[in-house]
Amino acid sequence: MAELELLCVVALLEDLPRKGLRRGQVGTIVEFLAEGVYEVEFTDDSGVAYASIPLHANQLLKLHHAPANRAA
Repeated sequence: MAELELLCVVALLEDLPRKGLRRGQVGTIVEFLAEGVYEVEFTDDSGVAYASIPLHANQLLKLHHAPANRAA
């Protein structure tokens, strides 16, 4: 698994109905809480936060905005 860092953009890998979150929702890591545990903030398209919850690394997928290898 790719290492997660502060300000990484991540996708949720499971539904969390009690939190009102669904698999695939995108958030940002805003704090390191413990080994493998991160505070993730979820915002709408306007940048308004609607959830901020602690999540384990295995609940998250790090998203990438650029290719790993650039074509020559």
